[in-house]
Formats: sequence, structure tokens, C-alpha cells
Amino acid sequence: MLPDEEVQISSVRAFNRFYTRQLGVLGQRLLESPFSLSEARVLYELAHRDGPAAREIGTELDLDPGYLSRIVQKFGDDGLITRKPLPADRRQYQLSLTAKGRQAFAKLDRSSHEDVARMLRLLPEADRRRLTAAMSTIEGLFGAARAPTAATLREPRPGDMGFVVQSHGARYASEYGFDSSFEALVAEIAAKFLNSFDASRERCWIAEIDGAPVGSVFLVRHDDEIAKLRLLLVEPAGRGHGLGRRLVGECIAFARACGYRKITLWTQSILTAARKIYQDAGFELVASEPHPSFGQSLTGETWEMKL
Repeated sequence: MLPDEEVQISSVRAFNRFYTRQLGVLGQRLLESPFSLSEARVLYELAHRDGPAAREIGTELDLDPGYLSRIVQKFGDDGLITRKPLPADRRQYQLSLTAKGRQAFAKLDRSSHEDVARMLRLLPEADRRRLTAAMSTIEGLFGAARAPTAATLREPRPGDMGFVVQSHGARYASEYGFDSSFEALVAEIAAKFLNSFDASRERCWIAEIDGAPVGSVFLVRHDDEIAKLRLLLVEPAGRGHGLGRRLVGECIAFARACGYRKITLWTQSILTAARKIYQDAGFELVASEPHPSFGQSLTGETWEMKL
């Protein structure tokens, strides 16, 4: 083994020891929750997949089948999941989170978000960007040879609202013929979010691939009981990664963690891809009304989801 390689191996191992201590994942329980790191990862996959098979999760996380089976059994005993045999192979089970399971994930997800936020607040903004860029580099170097470019979700940075307004204005003009009044509406929504942002009850997520924004969504407060999902968009460069479903899933998980009782949204009947995402996520169409807006004759739709 070459001397330089020895140094590199030692450096990587030292970084691993440092980072696992930094994130607090060496203990038996993650973020002072009742879950181990592996259990938390399984919960995350269940929350972001539509009725996956146990084998599918085991493959994704590279978990030993026996270990995964014990986790699934524990989750079932605790009332966090339901299991039903797959029609194609009754030896395999389809897994779904129960209401109790969704609440457990939402609490864990919020704790993780707040824990990382506290860690990042120790650094100046410039260092935060260096840190996340370095993380992206590590992920890219190890993942490039075995996976397509990964899409990530992050909080907005200065300048991202310009992306939200520009991408909505340009995309809806080119694909649906909307005029500039729609772009003006998006600008008003973005400005209101910035001017009256409530960090404890509201969020914006920006989807990113290779450092470039390709999508967005907002979850904002309507009142103490109701949240509104707004401005869901995935650019063509981000399509095919399941980003629309991921963005909506983040909104639902955050709304539950905040204690909202319902999420509402307003969309148009012509937005078939978005409507399918909402329907699959559990939203129901509760009202529709024709309206001439944005230079088009449209049918607006109100969708709701009880939490």
C-alpha cells in the first residue's frame, strides 16, 4: 500500500469518527427518540414511498433481511405500520405507516430539522455554504458511479424567490399560455412569504440538482388549524426524479409536525400531473369553479387533506 493511500485512509476514518460524533448517531437512540438510526431510516423510507415492499426498503438501505424483519416486527407491535401480503408473492409484505406511525415520523423529522439547524447556526453564512458544497461533493463523488444525479431539497437562500417567480412565469407561459398577471401573482405570494414568514409554522423547499434549482413548494399558515400548499413546480430538468411527490410529502410531514388539522390548496384542472400527485398523496377535490384568469378560461379547483 502506498504511503499516500495510508494517509488518505486515515483521513477518511478520522472524518467518519468526527462526523458521527457531531451528528450524535453513535448512541443507541437517535435525537433522543425511541428509534435507532436504522429504524429512523426505515421510517423515512416508509413516509416517502407509496406502500413499498419490505424487500424494496431492504435493498434501498442495504439492510440485512433478518435485521429488517426485526425492525418491521417491532414497528408492527408498536402500531406504527400495517402489513399485508403482496398479491404477486405472499411471502413478501407491503408496508404502510399508520396514523401513529406518521405522527412518530413527523416528530422525528422535525427534531432532525431543528437539530441540524442548531448546528448550522454556529457557522457564518459563508461557512454554511462551504459546508453544504463540500457535502454535495462527497455525495457526488461516491454516488456518481452507481446512481443517476440525485435531487436534493433545501431551504431557500437569498435569490431563490427570484427563481420561483421567474420559473413559474416562464413555465406557465410556455406550457399553458398564461400571461404576465400570473407571474405578478406568484411575485405577490413570494413577497408575502418573505415579509411575514413564521418559521415555526411555515416552510419553503427548493429542489436542486447539481447546485441548480429545479423546483419549489411552499407550506404557509392560513390559520391555526389550516395550512396552505402553494407554488408547487418542477422544471423539466428536474422531472423523472419523483420531486413533485417528495415536495408534497415534505409539506404534509411538516404540517403534521406543526399540529395543523388540514391542508388546502388551489390549482387548475389543466394541471393533470400536479392533480395526480395531490390525489395520490391523499388530497380530495372539494370544489371547482370556472374563472377567466391569466389570459385563459380556466377551471379552478380546491383540494383538501385532513391530517
